[in-house]
Amino acid sequence: MKNFKDSGIEWLGEIPQHWEIKPLKAVFNQRNEQNTNLKLHTILSLIKDIGVVPYEEKGNIGNKSKEDLQSYKIARINDLVLNKMNAVIGSLGVSAYNGLVSPIYLVFYINSPKYLMSYYSYLFQIKNVQKFLKIYAYGIMEIRESIDYLDFKKMSLPVPPLKEQEQIANSLDEKCEKIKNFIEKKEKLINLLKEQKQALINETITKGLDKNVNFKDSGIEYLGEIPQHWEIRKLKYLATIYNGRDQSYITSDDGIFPIYGSGGIIGKTHQFLYDKQSVLLGRKGTIDKPLFVEIPFWTIDTMFYTKISCSTYPKYFYYLCLTIDFKTYISGSAIPSMTQSDLIEIIFPFAPLKEQEQIANFLDKKCEKIDLLIEKTEKQIKLIKEYKTTLINQAICGRISL
Repeated sequence: MKNFKDSGIEWLGEIPQHWEIKPLKAVFNQRNEQNTNLKLHTILSLIKDIGVVPYEEKGNIGNKSKEDLQSYKIARINDLVLNKMNAVIGSLGVSAYNGLVSPIYLVFYINSPKYLMSYYSYLFQIKNVQKFLKIYAYGIMEIRESIDYLDFKKMSLPVPPLKEQEQIANSLDEKCEKIKNFIEKKEKLINLLKEQKQALINETITKGLDKNVNFKDSGIEYLGEIPQHWEIRKLKYLATIYNGRDQSYITSDDGIFPIYGSGGIIGKTHQFLYDKQSVLLGRKGTIDKPLFVEIPFWTIDTMFYTKISCSTYPKYFYYLCLTIDFKTYISGSAIPSMTQSDLIEIIFPFAPLKEQEQIANFLDKKCEKIDLLIEKTEKQIKLIKEYKTTLINQAICGRISL
């Protein structure tokens, strides 16, 4: 059984009696190699929850390179890369590549074979460590505080014996790989369930519930055949679209009605724009997630709301909107956006009112079951991630036997 002692470090707490405490500068050296000879051209980006990767490999996410590569720092395989301009969220990772990082990064390497980067890479994943980094930050912008390296290098780190560093790192590698595989399988299941749900909606909205009914050619390529007695109608005949309005003067902390932007609820108010069932459609930003609302609400400029015609069952109209291929209607390039003129011309199959209600009720039941499965799977992913966080924290601090 291990004996423990107080580490004297607030974020670390107790550690095994035989472990040491050393300043970061005793374990790491700062790498300040400049790309003066231009031998390296691979630009690396530090992506949160992914790591240090080539800029092009992750769809050009992250910091885009400048033309002058001489101003960039060199980062080598197994270097610790830290974004000094994101101290609050602790944006750091270990590089698996030789390449270049922009001047906003600090780059470190292990300075002795007595220390293992595999151990310390896990240590810097601990949330308490990332929160602790804020004390080495300066600046006036809440999310753009910069690391002060002269203070940062004094940060105290636990130093287990080399053999224990190896045992901890190897055990965490094995367990985290299993957790990663588990999460990947669950994420694939979620994607499959979402695809099944969308396929069910598309099939039901275009073919109806009666499989023995006679069909006719809709005349619309993407719709194909529809029931003989159905019609084809444009959205403008099913609902009227209205713009949202500025919420700055009506927002209230104790409000009772939701305020919607294209990404969802962004606040509360005591006033409303509309108090009947409506389908909300994104105008700018998140445009591909229609929302069905049954209580009074307010929408801002990034979200359209609709007044649904009396010939259209509201929930049926919602499911119709879920079949829109929004990618084909996006206008502009910087921020995804939709226009009223595009929306009102979208063509849908249109069933008689009684059948609309039957279709909506059927889809409600079926989609609820799928949504519950998705929710259950998402909870499993959340729990395993929480377990991983606890596992790393306890193992790195020497509190569990591996």
